[in-house]
Amino acid sequence: MRTVLRRPEFRLLFAALLASMAAESILLLALAVWVKELTGSDGMAGATIFAIIAPMTLAPLVGWVVDRYPRRPFFVAANLATAVLLSPLFAVRDRADVRIIYVVAALYGLSYITLSAVLSGLIRQLVPSELLAEANGVLQTVRQGLRLVGPLAGAGLYAAVGGWLLVTLAMTGFLTAAAVVGLLRVAETPPAAAELRWPAELGAGLRHLAGEPALRRALLGYGLGSLVMGFTESLIFAYVDQGLRRDVAFVGVLVTVQGIGGLVGGLLSATAVRRVGEVGALAAGVTFFGPAALALAYPRLWLGVMALLLAGVSLPLTMVGLNTLIQRRTPVGLLGRVAAASEALVSGPQAVSIGAGALLVGALDYRLLFALVGVITTAAGAYLWHGRRLTPPPP
Repeated sequence: MRTVLRRPEFRLLFAALLASMAAESILLLALAVWVKELTGSDGMAGATIFAIIAPMTLAPLVGWVVDRYPRRPFFVAANLATAVLLSPLFAVRDRADVRIIYVVAALYGLSYITLSAVLSGLIRQLVPSELLAEANGVLQTVRQGLRLVGPLAGAGLYAAVGGWLLVTLAMTGFLTAAAVVGLLRVAETPPAAAELRWPAELGAGLRHLAGEPALRRALLGYGLGSLVMGFTESLIFAYVDQGLRRDVAFVGVLVTVQGIGGLVGGLLSATAVRRVGEVGALAAGVTFFGPAALALAYPRLWLGVMALLLAGVSLPLTMVGLNTLIQRRTPVGLLGRVAAASEALVSGPQAVSIGAGALLVGALDYRLLFALVGVITTAAGAYLWHGRRLTPPPP
């Protein structure tokens, strides 16, 4: 990781992303806790995450817009817009205002996919191909490391002073990211004039994903796992409430534990890509989620800690493997549409599963649902591992 951090332009981008990722880490869990406190419902708390994921269905349109503009100024504008869209949260007072949280969460989800699509292209412009896995690994290490303090700090601040301070800190983070990236100097080639009508351009990212064998297997396998991974967004509240018999704020402690695993996974992710290739790293990440979910079906705190550590390791492996694969196998002019389309193909099933989980957690035993998640994600990981030779590690 030291190699990529020696590059001045990447260090500047890293500083900007540190501010925005810190804002994200303190805000996302707090929104769900906020809804739980206002409504007392596990399902409505999980539905907050569903509201964030649902706009992923607009990914093809978002990617088309991203590819039409230079990356750096677009990234600055998107961060400024994200800070502004959080401001309605200052009006939330009681249960009747929960709809404001849902609307802001949905708008934030749209912003998230936009920033992710822009960031993928910006990294590709700043970093040579042989350092892409290292760059993605650095960012995932920081993102997961922030789970050590961010969610717990966010839940603690919410419990102490309410949501207004969390909103203020989050807005500050996105404004800081915009200001720092505004200082970045990168030579950008203006996007080529469109040769196809816009309906055809919208589908270009999907056609590229379907036509490239490694990308196709990666998205099929990860998408299969995502069909049930989203259950855990609601199940974790039931696990804490019904299984461990603890207050909902304890979710923040468990997410922090997951952050420790994520920190380890982030540090190992670039090495995993070098050893087993991008699809192999993705397969390992999805497979690790299986035994973690199975362990959570048995409500014991020590076992839950081990399970969340393993689940934490899985996430950066999957993200670094998938992001590096997309960046290496996609032309620069198409990267926004491909990154956004891949986000939709993974997050679309995940959005459905989050919604289904919010409904099922009230009708079925959460332990049975955790067992189902474990079986399906293990099968998805095996499917991906079988295709790891599509992206052999470099000699």
